[in-house]
Amino acid sequence: MTIQNRRERERAERHQLIIDAARDLAESEGWDAVTTRRLADKVEYSQPVLYSHFKGKDAIVRAVAIQGFGELARLMRKARSTQGKTRLQAAAEAYLEFARERPALYDAMFVQQIDIPFGTEETPAELRDAFSEFVAAVEPVVGDRDLETLTEVFWSALHGIATLTHGKRLRPDHHQARLDLVLRSVQPGTAP
Repeated sequence: MTIQNRRERERAERHQLIIDAARDLAESEGWDAVTTRRLADKVEYSQPVLYSHFKGKDAIVRAVAIQGFGELARLMRKARSTQGKTRLQAAAEAYLEFARERPALYDAMFVQQIDIPFGTEETPAELRDAFSEFVAAVEPVVGDRDLETLTEVFWSALHGIATLTHGKRLRPDHHQARLDLVLRSVQPGTAP
């Protein structure tokens, strides 16, 4: 291994360490607690080292969010093979589980103001992969409706449920009824 290769590997490891530390801190204390000073202390590097990787907190949140979309895509892809469930139901349940189990990550992806283009040529691959998983779940039930629009509506409904559930704005004992209603509205004439 050359010195240059070692330096690149170490830089990539440091980069990931910063992302992981930000995510851990956000999960335990919320995104307001994530500052470059606290991250520098947590990863045991100086603030200038952090700034050599990221322009600031917004860039760190952006990196966390992009990785989160990659994780969401993998989780939804894995859910495709769930026995006894339609692809639509498996995708919905995987998405809501992701939001419930990773609230700070979900917040970085969907609530924090981040400079990530959605639905454009510049959209990162991880975001396109996650949206593709939604499309794959909706495609079998699309009928004569526009696939991407129906997918966006399905995703929006799930996002609303996830966000309102996290904020404790919905009755917890009606979760399954809400999910069933969303699934029936996307896939008319069937019971989930």
